[in-house]
Amino acid sequence: MESISRISSLLETARDLTLEAAKDVGPRRQLKAVPAAQIKKLLDSRNERDVLDGLRRIIAMQYASPPQPTLTFFPAVLKTLSNPYPSTRPLVYNYLLHHADLDPDTTLLSINTIQKSLSDSNPRVRAMALKTMAGIRVPMISQLVSLAIKKGVNDLSPIVRKAAALAFVKCVRLDPSTQPQVETYLATLLGDQQYFVAGAAVQAFMEVCPNRLDLIHPVYRKLCKMLADMDEWGQLAFLRLAVTYARSSFPRRSTQVRRAATKDEKSRDFYEDLDTKEEQPDDFEEVETVDPDLMLLLKSALPLLQSRNSAVILSVTRLYLYTSPTDYLHQAIGPLIALLRSPRDIQEVALYNIVQVCLQSPSLFVPYFRHFLIHASEAPQIWRLKLETLTLLFPHSDKSTQDLILAELEHFSQGHNPDLVRESVRSIGRCAQVSDTKTSRRCLSLLLKQIHSSDTTLVGEAMDVIRHMIQRSPEEHSKTVIRLAKNLDTLSSPGARASIVWLAGEYAGTDSDSNIAADVLRTLLKTYAEESDEVRAQIVLLAAKVYLHYLNAANAKHQALAALSPNEPSTISEPDADSPIPQLYTHTLLLARYTPSYDLRDRARLYRALLAVPTSTDLASLLLLAPKPVPQAPSPSEGHRGFMLGSTSLITGVVGFRGYEGVPDWVREGEEPDAKLRDESGETSGRGQERAKAAVSAGSMLDEVLEKEVRSGTGKTKTLDDWLDEEEESSEEESEEEESSEEEETEEETESESEEDEQAVLVR
Repeated sequence: MESISRISSLLETARDLTLEAAKDVGPRRQLKAVPAAQIKKLLDSRNERDVLDGLRRIIAMQYASPPQPTLTFFPAVLKTLSNPYPSTRPLVYNYLLHHADLDPDTTLLSINTIQKSLSDSNPRVRAMALKTMAGIRVPMISQLVSLAIKKGVNDLSPIVRKAAALAFVKCVRLDPSTQPQVETYLATLLGDQQYFVAGAAVQAFMEVCPNRLDLIHPVYRKLCKMLADMDEWGQLAFLRLAVTYARSSFPRRSTQVRRAATKDEKSRDFYEDLDTKEEQPDDFEEVETVDPDLMLLLKSALPLLQSRNSAVILSVTRLYLYTSPTDYLHQAIGPLIALLRSPRDIQEVALYNIVQVCLQSPSLFVPYFRHFLIHASEAPQIWRLKLETLTLLFPHSDKSTQDLILAELEHFSQGHNPDLVRESVRSIGRCAQVSDTKTSRRCLSLLLKQIHSSDTTLVGEAMDVIRHMIQRSPEEHSKTVIRLAKNLDTLSSPGARASIVWLAGEYAGTDSDSNIAADVLRTLLKTYAEESDEVRAQIVLLAAKVYLHYLNAANAKHQALAALSPNEPSTISEPDADSPIPQLYTHTLLLARYTPSYDLRDRARLYRALLAVPTSTDLASLLLLAPKPVPQAPSPSEGHRGFMLGSTSLITGVVGFRGYEGVPDWVREGEEPDAKLRDESGETSGRGQERAKAAVSAGSMLDEVLEKEVRSGTGKTKTLDDWLDEEEESSEEESEEEESSEEEETEEETESESEEDEQAVLVR
């Protein structure tokens, strides 16, 4: 009967396993809606498969869209904690964490069962229980959570210790008064020999007490050595901590070294009869020295550049950028460029960070400039960042690279996408701004070709960039203004026409021999009625500037004549009404009076009031002819320069995200913590963690023993004869031992033979 019952139980178990495997392998089907009474019946069943089915249905209702109410099943779910089924426990814990704050009184009934699970023989069960207990958001059990964490910190299993480390944050958030106890436990786990436990402890440290750097001093070197073995979350936390720790513990030091001699100096020193020369200050240069502990950190982070995680690569780049940009940053450029082959979201974040690094060290990216060439299928966010990167690399590139970049920008400035056209033209202007005179002229010639295009957007943007370039050096571009004025008859873009009229009026008085402002005004007044309000405003301004230059010239001439004949009384001369310039000015104001634009009519009244008295033009000159500031076109990301690399604020440009911290300042020399604090103690505080002894050779250990014997007087220095005598004695002792062992063997053989003879006699 027992065999039949065992066979039936095995068959039932095999059936359950087959059904479970079929569910897992087959397609995921949505569970059918079941009445609440039937679900409670499943939970009360003694069959593990029924209980598991009921729990799955409750969890599915819990995460449905929209979520369905499942709080009514709370008592029935808690009763399943008493079942010995290991498969149902994770689902019960999940339900408990989801509803603990909704019904805290019922939740307290499960604390006793969870505490019993903390003593289970299975470490995974203990870790799960600790994680669940720390996740219950009921302030009444904060001390119980603290005791559970204390027990988990001293657990033999690293899985449980890791769960305890991750529970630190939940415990402090549940009850801030437990932070002193948690910091004590945290100091213990930071020195753990298991790398994944130490990584979890570093994560908790960054959340609980990121300013307690005194906890890091004793374990700093150990954590640096474990960095390559930690999981990716632990690596991210430690690299974020390392930037703050390095800049707060290692001051920047530099030393003077002799400058390397050039080839000319070497050849001159070889052929000349050298005498002892006095050292000059120019013979030395400042070289930055790196602390050995900082060097250990930088070398430990180097293998992480091969990580498959893009966030780890960005964190290593941030570490090198803010701690050692001259020695190690160049090694992070290649892995950073490799992120451009990632999916679109990672590619965009990588480009933001590349631009940030490029603002400080653009020359490192010049060999990789082809990776920033634009593709037609790229999103606007991607090609904007690539255009910005190309303009940052442009002044540090050679001529062939500059030619390729300008050809690329010229090609996309003639495209069909208005946003791309606008950004390409602006990029050409930024390239001209930061390059030499020859390259700037080439950029200007490219832009002058664009004003004949039929695309009004392209023409308007090109004209704005040309205007900025002329404002930077107006003396060199006097002929350019004349060339632009000749195109007023063919240009149709209102923005471009307004820019040309403004340039004609702004530089009307720079060169009296080639002054074309009055002629431009005469031409524009013929088509005043057909112009847009933007162009009309510039025509009225041009008329006021031309008339003001005319009055200033007349007043200067009158003052010169008065200086030649000081005895004659000075008479105020009115402007000649028959002169063409006053007539043009009067005609312009008359046209502006009947313009529909209120703003334009107000401007005309202002100019009429300023120039009402011909001999008093000081105020008008101050307002109309004042020198304009030179326009600058900085990089669009220039405003993000102060943000931390790899942060969300760098991408959004907004400060105030939770957890954001700026780059700390370097500690001053003399204020840094003592380096002895980073010496590892003889015994670490972790569970079962004894400090590994340093590897010492056998010869050095023997030498130390002999030295101690000689110092204590028990040992004497031995000569060669003494060593030989000892070898002879040892050889004699070995021979005697061999003889005695042979005798013993013979005696044993004789005894065994005698015993065999006695047994034979007994048998007979």
